[in-house]
Amino acid sequence: MTIGPPPAELHLSQRPQVDQSPPGPRSQELLTAQSDLEANTVAYPKNLPIALEAARGATIRDADGNIYLDFFGGIGVANVGHANPYVLTAVQDQQENLIHTIDFPTEARVEFMEALDSIAPGNLTGSNKIVFGGPTGTNAVEATIKLAKYNTGNAALIGFRGSYHGGTAGALSLSAWSNYKSDYSPMLPDVVHLPYPYPLREERSPEAAAEHALKEVQETVAGERSGIPDPAGIWIEPIQGSGGVVVPPEGFMQELASIADENDVPLIVDEIQTGMGRTGEWFASDHHGITPDAVTVGKAVGGIGLPLSATIYDESLDTWGPSAHAGTFRGHVPAMVAGTRAIEYIREYDLLDRATELGAYLQERLLEAADGNSYLREVRGEGLLIGAEFTTADGQPDADYVSEVQARCLQQGVIVWSSGVEGSVLRLLPPLVLTDEQARIGTDIIVDVIESVAAERDN
Repeated sequence: MTIGPPPAELHLSQRPQVDQSPPGPRSQELLTAQSDLEANTVAYPKNLPIALEAARGATIRDADGNIYLDFFGGIGVANVGHANPYVLTAVQDQQENLIHTIDFPTEARVEFMEALDSIAPGNLTGSNKIVFGGPTGTNAVEATIKLAKYNTGNAALIGFRGSYHGGTAGALSLSAWSNYKSDYSPMLPDVVHLPYPYPLREERSPEAAAEHALKEVQETVAGERSGIPDPAGIWIEPIQGSGGVVVPPEGFMQELASIADENDVPLIVDEIQTGMGRTGEWFASDHHGITPDAVTVGKAVGGIGLPLSATIYDESLDTWGPSAHAGTFRGHVPAMVAGTRAIEYIREYDLLDRATELGAYLQERLLEAADGNSYLREVRGEGLLIGAEFTTADGQPDADYVSEVQARCLQQGVIVWSSGVEGSVLRLLPPLVLTDEQARIGTDIIVDVIESVAAERDN
């Protein structure tokens, strides 16, 4: 079977085309209608006031005909591009035959699990089990909480400051964003959040930040005076995506895995945003050479944006029984077909190497913009998960700078997003199928906007 078309042929355009300043009239009509009908929980149109009509590859067309370069990727969902035909045609074929199966076996389900097994991080390949529950990443996190508690008999959960794991009760308890949690207390009891190494904010060297964080983990897990009961598990993002694209120092993840192993505490790695090739490896865990006890996957695992999540865990933890973790939509076959096809497409076109190559280019361009810019403090990331952190002249997190960059980029036809608890990190998550020309044009616009905002502030 031919796997195609190639990445260069997926897009609406190689460059943005903005003929009507967004939001155009039709977008404004739809935004108003949405506001009248939908709950106040709507978030993304507040910063990106457009209504969407179509998307292909790394491009999006709004309801007024404007075409944008997508450096947002549906918050990391569109790894193989929007409406990738190789994925889409298989989904359409599947939908004509079978859609909903709960957890009855199908060829598509087995093929998808085999595909996930083939890319599982570390030694999990060939020695894992996979559980499906609800269709979003937060449901996969909930599965790991139940799995860890069931296997250890312990109650305490260890997470990290700055983390975000999802919006349901357990995942939100593990998340460290008080603005998401304060109105919904109490959360799960016996949850502790330890420092995630963040050298810039801590004003420490990477080595010192890692050492400090690891000491806290060691004392919490093994210390008799930690103040928490025996932990059921440790939950960590290998890169904190929503927390500011914070990349842990070299060696930190390996040492964390060693502490967990030495103390018989399951290590659960949340790869919902970092997985499926986003960082230049199938999973960010692979950069560190570790084997988690469990991995959560979501977002891009549904291929072209179909809702799907899964938890991959060491087969030794498969001690629970039927319906111990369940969900009505744990058998959405079209999404599984999409996931399998996405894995095949990534392999065929070497998109892991492509993510590494493009990511290095984008970081280099942003670093050039940082030269002489006192507001752009740090550029960091892995593959095509990239963050640029901005501060005010006196060193405080500067969300206004990022908001201004985002708004001006939109006017010029590039969609970008923010990150960090304060919103002071510009986050880039373009599809892995972004072309060289799109990368150059899009980054030209982003860099020009960053420099223009800095010039205005300096004056």
